[in-house]
Amino acid sequence: MTGCRQPFLTWRTRLIRAGAVTVLGAALLATATPAPALASVSATPASGTPELAPTGTTEQVRQLVRCGQTMYAVGRFTSIRRNGTTYARNNIFSFSAVAPYTVTAWNPNVNGVVNSIAFNGTDCSTAYIGGKFSSVHGTAAANIAAISTSTGAVQTGFAHSAGGQVETLVSHQGHLLVGGYFTSISGSSAHKYMASLNPVTGKDDGFVSLNISGNYQYCNSSGTKCASSNPTRVYNQQLSHGGSLDLVEGDFTSVGGRARQQIFMLSLGGTTATVTGWTSSAFNGHCTYKEPFYVRAASWSPDDATVYIGTTGYRPADFSGFPLTGLCDVAAAFPASQTGVSAKWINYTGCDSLYSTAADSTTAYFGGHERWSQNPDGCDSAGPGAISAPGMEGLSPANGLLTFNPTRSRGLGADDMLLTAAGLWIASDNLNGSDKCAGVSGHAGICFLPY
Repeated sequence: MTGCRQPFLTWRTRLIRAGAVTVLGAALLATATPAPALASVSATPASGTPELAPTGTTEQVRQLVRCGQTMYAVGRFTSIRRNGTTYARNNIFSFSAVAPYTVTAWNPNVNGVVNSIAFNGTDCSTAYIGGKFSSVHGTAAANIAAISTSTGAVQTGFAHSAGGQVETLVSHQGHLLVGGYFTSISGSSAHKYMASLNPVTGKDDGFVSLNISGNYQYCNSSGTKCASSNPTRVYNQQLSHGGSLDLVEGDFTSVGGRARQQIFMLSLGGTTATVTGWTSSAFNGHCTYKEPFYVRAASWSPDDATVYIGTTGYRPADFSGFPLTGLCDVAAAFPASQTGVSAKWINYTGCDSLYSTAADSTTAYFGGHERWSQNPDGCDSAGPGAISAPGMEGLSPANGLLTFNPTRSRGLGADDMLLTAAGLWIASDNLNGSDKCAGVSGHAGICFLPY
């Protein structure tokens, strides 16, 4: 299905130049002339997709992954609803990736939150899951497991033990790249916080050896307020489309012998992964002491030339007035060059967090619990020229201006975005009954905007 972006108003944009960065704040509406329509995802969600069932508690889908003709959803939930039928599913389930999006009988029954799921290339027979749990399908498994996608049973030949929560899993050419809070995994403590595992045995294969250390701590200028305890960890990662690079986000100050804070890029060529020269001093800036780690999500442009990031952070530490500066609560674009870089553009939400991003050739998509876009002159309020864009936004890759604005129930915030050849999948939650996507009810936790 092909969708066209709905006509939108063009804006006379106030550009605030700070070095090489274009900071975006929409000014007065100038004309009502529709911009040329570009191929983009539809502003109408597909009907019939599964959603979180109302249970009276806040539940969340943390990640969506497609393998073959099946979608896999993981997170923190107890039941799923589709077309009036409710299915008991603890923290993981699967459904058809195409209409009518039928929920399968697969039920691994994980007893704790599942943060991530991955597959070994195109082999969809085994799913690898990571999170904070101790049992899968009745079998003891500590925070990581390989499970059959036909029976849901644990593949006991895969070492299923991590000494701490697993946050992210990515598969690359026979390596399972794992990140989290763990200081030991599969019986080895050689590679803390991030390791590469053999997908058959689950043992550390030595492909990743980064000596990750440090954490992001600071106090305000007066020393009266200090960042809360935030342990060293790897939180998220995104494989490039070409498969040769991996972006990694987390809380650390040193990676592979290089100074890196919040995000680094790995080269996956050769016999071992290495930290590249890509970095930016912008990632060293401080946001509010309550959110010391704030670079939560990243995505790649289709040609892998640009990196998009979505952040939390509220506002800069020692905030002294508008316009906002730094990378707190922003969508931003950076060159992917293997050197020190500066932002191409920064779009401020006005102190609301972003947790996810994805990009196609026409649009960089961001999701969170934001209320506005292009709002550098407001914090928890709409500043001059701010545009209402609750729950998600689609920005121009060229300049970061808002170009796609279907809206979404804010909830806790869209925790994951997945672009496939069919369209954009959005994972979220049901806080306070949040279930609307593009104004349509019935999409609590999962929304699909097709092309």
